[in-house]
Amino acid sequence: MKARSEQQERLAGARLYGILDLSYVREGEAVAMTRKLLAGGVQVLQLRAKAFSASQLVPLARELSGICREAGVPFIINDHPDLVSETGADGVHIGQDDLSVEEVRRRAGAGVLVGKSTHSLAQALAAENEAPDYLGFGPLFATPTKPDYIPVGLTDIVEVYRRVSLPVFCIGGIKKENLPEVLAAGAERVVIVSGLLLANDPKTHTHACVSILNASGDAAATRPTR
Repeated sequence: MKARSEQQERLAGARLYGILDLSYVREGEAVAMTRKLLAGGVQVLQLRAKAFSASQLVPLARELSGICREAGVPFIINDHPDLVSETGADGVHIGQDDLSVEEVRRRAGAGVLVGKSTHSLAQALAAENEAPDYLGFGPLFATPTKPDYIPVGLTDIVEVYRRVSLPVFCIGGIKKENLPEVLAAGAERVVIVSGLLLANDPKTHTHACVSILNASGDAAATRPTR
């Protein structure tokens, strides 16, 4: 596990956050998929496995942590702060109905990254007061990953980035095909899940998404200010 300050810098510079969701990828293929996503340019990787117990996750999370460490990419575990030190993960991601950020840091250690999901502008503003290291904002579109959540759409993206000083990653139904639309709406960082995991060639697909993000960043840098 790298120092938190170093990983915070990597978060701040990240544009593409990948989630290795074991509802899309078989456990036996998780290592190979991780290597493909990293080779394609994913800059943060989270392991999400809602159907697995904490003890079942430990061997895989420990292996993925080492692979991400070699690649210089922060490795995040979904939902299990107690596994961070055991697996060498860099952080943990929590939802609205999970533990507080303060409690997560108490369990996982003060030096770990903590991300929190938000589903509205009001939740994003409230979550910032808990002082996580980054926020997820969405789902922007309907997604089978979160079938019970109502899409928040694109309208509030600009306001979230204007009013929240933390790194914000837009999430939910984002794919290569609608990525330009999401970026045009004001997003600076995105999470892509099934779009990467179910691609015929995950490495090439990931690289294509990174290229779109980089082109958007270049365009923003050269756009005249008002």
